[in-house]
Amino acid sequence: MSAKRVEMDRLIELVRLHRMGEGSREVCRLLAMSPKTELRYRSALRTAGLLDGPVDALPDSEAIGTALSSVLPAGKTREVKSSVDRWMDEIRGAVDGGVRPKALCDRLVRTENGFRGSYQAIKRAYARVARARGVQAEDVVIPVETPAGEVGQVDFGYVGRLFDPEAGRLRKAWVFLLVLGFSRHMFAQVVFDQKTATWIQLHVDAFSYLGGVPRVIVPDNLKAAVVRTAFGLTDRSKLALNRSYRELARFYRFKIDPTPPRSPKKKGKVESGVRYVKQNFFASTELEDIDHANRELADWVEKTAGRRTHGTTGRQPLAYFLEEESQALTPLPVNRFEVVVWKIAKVHRDSHVEFERRLYSVPWRHVGQQVLIRATKSSVEIHADNTRIATHERLTRGRRSTHERHLPEHRVDLRHRCEGYWLERADRIGDDVGRYVRAVFESDDVLSKLRDAQAIVSLLEGYPPHRAARAAQRALYYGNFTYQGIRRILRNALNLRELPTVLVQDQSGIEQPRFARSVHELLATKLELPNEPN
Repeated sequence: MSAKRVEMDRLIELVRLHRMGEGSREVCRLLAMSPKTELRYRSALRTAGLLDGPVDALPDSEAIGTALSSVLPAGKTREVKSSVDRWMDEIRGAVDGGVRPKALCDRLVRTENGFRGSYQAIKRAYARVARARGVQAEDVVIPVETPAGEVGQVDFGYVGRLFDPEAGRLRKAWVFLLVLGFSRHMFAQVVFDQKTATWIQLHVDAFSYLGGVPRVIVPDNLKAAVVRTAFGLTDRSKLALNRSYRELARFYRFKIDPTPPRSPKKKGKVESGVRYVKQNFFASTELEDIDHANRELADWVEKTAGRRTHGTTGRQPLAYFLEEESQALTPLPVNRFEVVVWKIAKVHRDSHVEFERRLYSVPWRHVGQQVLIRATKSSVEIHADNTRIATHERLTRGRRSTHERHLPEHRVDLRHRCEGYWLERADRIGDDVGRYVRAVFESDDVLSKLRDAQAIVSLLEGYPPHRAARAAQRALYYGNFTYQGIRRILRNALNLRELPTVLVQDQSGIEQPRFARSVHELLATKLELPNEPN
């Protein structure tokens, strides 16, 4: 390493002391300088002609620096060999690509058989590359001063596990924070998830608490807020925002300015706010459940966070907000926002899409396609190609909402699996058909005859009632309870034929049937023994 140069003010003092006639030993004592160092600089300054002259006209630091640079050669940097010198090209590329030292070290250990370097050696190499590269424009932090009511930054922070009274168990919890860029006043609330509906509702609650809306909201790169981001320094054309968040922004008239990926410093105000909430409130407060946490947090925001003197603004956030920023916010709309959630879904083979574990039907010709679901608190709409193709009431009970017109016409009735439904339809055709279908259900006490009944009723509904009744009479007469049998009757026009007439003789006047035997006669018959000869 090169020898450190003496500070300029000490060198100016060295010149002053020598011009006053002090000896070298006294100069070394007064300046806490070694004799060798004092001799080196004294010789260089004398060569430059700066040791002579009046005491009240000392050379400035620039003149001394120029003189020393021309007289004293620059010190040579001592070369130190490192165990990672072979991989300096990879290290430079990693520094330029933003790869962290630990990630690069792990990759080299995994992929390079000859790598014997350590993590600390990688870190030292990173530091050497950074020093050689110097400060880049991107390394400079630009302090952003925002006008009152202009910017609000939002983010989540994990705060551990809290008890959920509804679920009856401990759950992971996050604190949502909205921090105003001007006054640093904040809104905070604890939740159990980061779903789109939760994300939207938290904004609604925050705007209601503040009594207005900032003109620009800066969210993190959350999936709930930003579906996909290609956010370069100059190219923002591929930015795609969640439709739900867009509707919220349109309703409250604010703009969305998402932060670039892996750039938390772009929203440093809310990042600092999250750390402050976690280290101050959550670290010092015993919380029973989420309801208790939110009550205590709201009190802490006003009495502690709102009344502290902020290190940057030098003002109390709550007072600063009330005095100068609250009036600058965009007023709240007259109507209350209805939370809207958009979701991409695929139409299943049963002509339904799934939303929050419940199924909603769409026209069957969209099976296999991707559609957009727009859900409010009371309704679920399904859109395809920018056209609304279905609307349902949002289910609070039950698993499935099906409009029969969405299913194929000739198969729609097959969704009904209740015997009563098909018996009612059979009775509507006629009494004879109703009796026959009941006999079909009762024809087997083990196997279900529902599919046969469905097919038979659907078939008979396509014929005039009188033909259907005659076909049912004939099938019942011959005990034919299959779809194939009654279809054969109709196809061969057997239902047009008269059924055979069966005469039942009146047995009330017959003393004894012709071939009948009495019980006494049968018991009196002599039985033959097995071995008795005939």
